[in-house]
Amino acid sequence: MDSNKFKLRKAKNKVEKLKRFYTHLTVYVVINTVITAVKVMSGMNNGETFKDAFFDFSTLMSWMVWGMVLLIHAFAVFGLPRIIGDDWEERKIQQFMDEELQQDKKYK
Repeated sequence: MDSNKFKLRKAKNKVEKLKRFYTHLTVYVVINTVITAVKVMSGMNNGETFKDAFFDFSTLMSWMVWGMVLLIHAFAVFGLPRIIGDDWEERKIQQFMDEELQQDKKYK
């Protein structure tokens, strides 16, 4: 039964991480689309062509910088568990618990 609770907690944790990533991705797309639309309209009002306004460095900068942050987030959610293993958290928890037990034994 305790094992089932642990598996349920682990599954909920994974789902929560995925949900946060997909929320981040959605916000990224929506906000950057609005920023791009505003910058393109502003540029076109100032006499630029659509192409010039759209491909302006400042227009694309928010996509690039925030995109790098999003890639890091994606790596943390999808790539990192494959590299360090799905059970990394459990191993670390066990390590810290063992260290605490050793400390307790040391002072008794």
